[in-house]
Amino acid sequence: MSQEKIAILGGGVSAMTAAVYLTDQQNWQQKYDITIYQLGWRLGGKGASGRNSQIGERIEEHGLHVWFGSYVNSFRAIENVYNNLNRPSNMPLSSWEDAFKPHSFVVLQEYIDNAWETWPIDFPVLDGNPADATLDLHFWQLIEMAVAWLRKFIGTLEEEVSKHNKITKLQTTKRRDRSLLQHLASQVSQAFDDVEDEVEDFFQSTHDELREIWSTPSILSQQLQRLVNLRSADKDLSNAKDRLVVWYLVRKLKRWLNSEAVELLDDNPNIRRAYICADLGIAVLIGLIKDRVFAKGFGSINNIDFKAWLKKNGANKEYTVESAPVRGFYDLVFGFVDGNFEEGDVEAGVATLAMLRLMLCYRGGVMWKMQAGMGDVIFAPIYELLKSRGVKFEFFSEVDSLLPSVDQNGKHVVEQINITQQVTLKDGSYQPFVFVKGLPCWPSSPLLDQVVPEQANEIKQHNINLESFWSDWPSVYQNTFGQPLPTKSLQRGVDFDKVIFGISVASLVHLCPELLQLDNKLNDQAKKVKTVATQAFQVWLNKTDEQLGFNYSPPSEERPILSGFSQPFDTWAAMSNLIHVEDWPSNGPKNIAYFCSAFGCADYPPRTDHNFPIEQKAQVKANALNKLQTEMQSLWPSAYDQQQFDWSVLFAPGNNMDEQRFDSQYWRVNVDPSERYVLSVTGSSQYRLSTGGSIFTNLYLTGDWIQTGVNAGCVEAAVMAGMQTSRAICGIPASISGEDGFEPDGA
Repeated sequence: MSQEKIAILGGGVSAMTAAVYLTDQQNWQQKYDITIYQLGWRLGGKGASGRNSQIGERIEEHGLHVWFGSYVNSFRAIENVYNNLNRPSNMPLSSWEDAFKPHSFVVLQEYIDNAWETWPIDFPVLDGNPADATLDLHFWQLIEMAVAWLRKFIGTLEEEVSKHNKITKLQTTKRRDRSLLQHLASQVSQAFDDVEDEVEDFFQSTHDELREIWSTPSILSQQLQRLVNLRSADKDLSNAKDRLVVWYLVRKLKRWLNSEAVELLDDNPNIRRAYICADLGIAVLIGLIKDRVFAKGFGSINNIDFKAWLKKNGANKEYTVESAPVRGFYDLVFGFVDGNFEEGDVEAGVATLAMLRLMLCYRGGVMWKMQAGMGDVIFAPIYELLKSRGVKFEFFSEVDSLLPSVDQNGKHVVEQINITQQVTLKDGSYQPFVFVKGLPCWPSSPLLDQVVPEQANEIKQHNINLESFWSDWPSVYQNTFGQPLPTKSLQRGVDFDKVIFGISVASLVHLCPELLQLDNKLNDQAKKVKTVATQAFQVWLNKTDEQLGFNYSPPSEERPILSGFSQPFDTWAAMSNLIHVEDWPSNGPKNIAYFCSAFGCADYPPRTDHNFPIEQKAQVKANALNKLQTEMQSLWPSAYDQQQFDWSVLFAPGNNMDEQRFDSQYWRVNVDPSERYVLSVTGSSQYRLSTGGSIFTNLYLTGDWIQTGVNAGCVEAAVMAGMQTSRAICGIPASISGEDGFEPDGA
């Protein structure tokens, strides 16, 4: 049997996941011949990182990369990579458990009375490996876990408001409400033998028409939890009264919150934060039932923005809709069209399902921190594994265009792939790694000693960025050598049979205009699934978090990951855990801080505007300087002297004590089509295609921009897309956790 040739375009998470699963069978080479074509010198896409050999082999990222403990498919995939790679035990990051560590300390920022207040949250650590968890939760299972969290916050609120002599006894008077409580009592009494005396009296009163029905918030939330525990076990959606009971109880709890807790919110952070969490949970529960998500699926509420959906379902506009948890979620998914922080837009179905999964499905820590750069932890081992399996890599291969045709059966196909060869290698192949303390890593710039000297010299002299869409390398090359950069055309049936398009969605209009003209759905996807530019900066510091004045660390002494802060750079992560994997002298930095956010950019000029990325990067620097000069005092008070930022806290060479010390730090702007973050703007999920959803029978789309069961920009969606692509081609993997998340459960 002849091999089928597969061309993989791009080296991001999705493309590499597809390659890993395509090669998981021992006899895969009898079936396939796989070549990966990658722009520049490294894999990673939006997750690429590099080591700077000029400055301490420091890690330089596209932004902050953290995995969540609910990334079931991602952990399965990376565990598979490490297990198959089987690194020696004495090698750094020899196992996935070495490469990732659970993280539970999350910080949110509240803006109260014109000042920032810090809301530290130390999430419980849950037993288990994320790879062994599941995202395939039935409607009642999601409700069950949401109610468990709600009960916790209701208990806190009841205890707190009682200290202020507020009412905690609740009465039920309406006949319909009595019938719902009778249903609740009958269901719980039949299933539980250990009902407390107080609860037994409450249940009896529901059946005695002559008695008044009295309860407390704790009793109601406890019995609600018992009911949904039953429905979670039997997954029975047939009895509408079950849902009406949930509807009634959470709305009764909501009325109690508004009558007894609201006036205490401004003066008591504990009450305010418990109220926000409870109110958020109640609004979600009301919305899921009122909008019949169990029958229509989460996709049915993607026609409205998440904040608008919360308002529609009764969430407190002032405290909950604009709360730190909600703002933090928009920050997490960079949910701002064109980087306009006044234009937050995330589909309600996508946001609700994602928040439920993040909170309810995690194992270990709610987050997991990588113990080196993402390139070191993820893409280096993937490259090593694929290389050892016989996958071919063509670095410095810039995809220019995909051209269509019709095959002998009248089917649309990709006929040709045009590629520019960016450099000429001395030996015809490229060895991409540098080794830092024994760990294979991608460098932050290409290893030009492997490039023919005359080209290497020009790249150095002109400071060429071989990864930039706006690179002037083609014109520099033309002017220097009197001819254009060499190109090659891959032909269907000769160089490839199938194409995996793993370059991000914003590249479609540039690389595939002829395909878009023929395929209306692919054209809609290119236009309707939007992206946003992002920005990031990293600083290395001479002071610890505590020395900077941040004194909220939990008993575990975990460093904070913070969001919901001022714009831009709404997210800060303390990353001192990475100092030991960089290569500093003994008097090196004590701390590292990462910052990131969306970046304001609505218009992108033609690629001939070579100054565009330079100008945008300069804006990021200005934003970063302003962040340090004017915004960080509430978090780092000891980094300021008489209201002025003390630049000496930055680790930098030389004796400068002013803001020039920032010049040796790291900042970047991600404006390239392949680097922009994929958004989930209202109504866009319907335009996402499946991996084989185009009219071109040999084209497979992959990335966090296709239809996955997450439909949001994140590693988990990217991994799921890669798994779907592999399965469409070879049948592996057979199952993907959570891919049907937007489908209804029935009833």
